[in-house]
Amino acid sequence: MIGPARSWDTASGEELHTLEGHKNVVYAIAFNNPYGDKIATGSFDKTCKLWSAETGKCYHTFRGHTAEIVCLSFNPQSTVVATGSMDTTAKLWDIQNGEEVVTLTGHLAEIISLSFDTSGDRIITGSFDHTVVVWDASTGRKVHTLIGHCAEISSALFNWDCSLILTGSMDKTCMLWDATSGKYVATLTGHDDEILDSCFDYTGKLIATASADGTARVYNATTRKCVTKLEGHEGEISKISFNPQGNRLLTGSSDKTARIWDVQTGQCLQVLEGHTDEIFSCAFNYKGNIVITGSKDNSCRIWR
Repeated sequence: MIGPARSWDTASGEELHTLEGHKNVVYAIAFNNPYGDKIATGSFDKTCKLWSAETGKCYHTFRGHTAEIVCLSFNPQSTVVATGSMDTTAKLWDIQNGEEVVTLTGHLAEIISLSFDTSGDRIITGSFDHTVVVWDASTGRKVHTLIGHCAEISSALFNWDCSLILTGSMDKTCMLWDATSGKYVATLTGHDDEILDSCFDYTGKLIATASADGTARVYNATTRKCVTKLEGHEGEISKISFNPQGNRLLTGSSDKTARIWDVQTGQCLQVLEGHTDEIFSCAFNYKGNIVITGSKDNSCRIWR
């Protein structure tokens, strides 16, 4: 069944937009923060689509990957969207004209995670080949390869000032790396199962991790100690993100719910229910007042 992507007003439960067009599961979604006027969706139909967040109109369909798209990200300037695929490559696309800018080739297995640094000059990719690569976004040249994890990579990203890189892995750990030299810095431990997602807050002072053990954790980025545990999901947590203000965390789980948590106390503030299958994508917009969720039920919902 091919379902649409849906959007909802969380206060009233009113449906806002339906993003229809993909011919298969929508697996990856992103807002072009800080602007928030565009949404990119990546699908198992091997395409990425660019939408208006206001009207739900489709601007472009990016075609070129030879397998499913599983991750995507806008550069901070909102001029380029990057897509990572099961075909082992990542591609950068021009938002204005819809053309392919560059292809990043070199991983030996699917690219499961990608993100830009703050300047948009570098992009980082994490792969099932156990490695993370830092690339020059304009030339597509490899800058660093980060080798240390002993299982598939699930997440890879820069902190806000781009001094550190955080990587999460199926080996149950997260690692920190010096972004300039590519050298290993530290390991974050504590989870009992695979780490499926990880992120920094916008200041880079805190790190959050989501695991197949059904819990999420918040670590102090300096001391690398766990400061809060988020418990309550009834299934593995596949996605985690801070709101831009840094006082809330959003998690998406195989228990078909997304949850909003208080970062300081670890208390669950809200449960977003309505999806009929596991949630594998969720994100805050820049103001932190809208949440978008994507599920295996082939729908996306926007919650206010």
